[in-house]
Amino acid sequence: MGSSTDSTDPNATSPDAGAAGAPAPLPVPATRAGRDGLDALLARPGKALIALDFDGTLSPIVPDPEQARAHPGAVGALAALAPRVASVAVVTGRPPAVAVRHGGFADVPGLEHLVVLGHYGTERWDAATGEITAPAPHPGVDAVRAELPEVLGRAGAPEGTWTEEKGRAVAVHTRRAADPQAALEALRGPLTDLAHRHGLVVEPGRMVLELRPPGMDKGVALAEYAREIGAGSVLYAGDDLGDLPAYAAVDALRSDGVPGVLVCSGSDEVAELRERADVVVDGPEGVVHLLGALARALDLRTD
Repeated sequence: MGSSTDSTDPNATSPDAGAAGAPAPLPVPATRAGRDGLDALLARPGKALIALDFDGTLSPIVPDPEQARAHPGAVGALAALAPRVASVAVVTGRPPAVAVRHGGFADVPGLEHLVVLGHYGTERWDAATGEITAPAPHPGVDAVRAELPEVLGRAGAPEGTWTEEKGRAVAVHTRRAADPQAALEALRGPLTDLAHRHGLVVEPGRMVLELRPPGMDKGVALAEYAREIGAGSVLYAGDDLGDLPAYAAVDALRSDGVPGVLVCSGSDEVAELRERADVVVDGPEGVVHLLGALARALDLRTD
């Protein structure tokens, strides 16, 4: 299922914006804070952090997450932009090895310093070494994994509900059910009880409930990485409820004097992001156009 953007949205960037055959222009953020963030990024790209979610942002949402792949233009756009900024980071709930494989990020010229902060930052893959660093797993995940089939059975999980194994987390999807939203709401309570019994938390998303360890989220991961590299500006793009902590982290960085831009990979399923974003684009295709427009804008400034 792809994302869509309301054509009346003043923030929206259409994939075919501009004259026919012409590259999409760089969108103007709708907020003062967003415009300040973009100005800072363009003025000092060598201090800029470009951070992006994977599913729904770089990759279209599909019924089976194992079939998700980065938009065909995503890797090329990232490779064009990455050498011009301080760092590009993919911040995802997926295991980093899966995001790297599905994204096609390994051994790409221009992406030598890409970082994937997987499992909400618990695990990290660095393109420079090809290695993954990670702490010991939380014991509650194995306990939840063992009890989950019984809990789903008692809760009357409808046909089409299915479980995704994520290593350090377990996710229950309802998108294939006859009524995905009703199924999600019916399972929210039982899964929350199960998670809490074993010291985990439930992260809701687009027709998915993920049971994972507490203490890490995309906001924590983004803030820690921004501090690590001494980012002078931050652009973050996401599409789902799990991206709200990253939005909050950008807001906190702004309060500390680090300008930022919040980008929503447009979805009618998650109104909260659209309402808080400085820029709304039309799903992963719009994100690709935005990345390309940034690279071209930086090229013009260095010519």
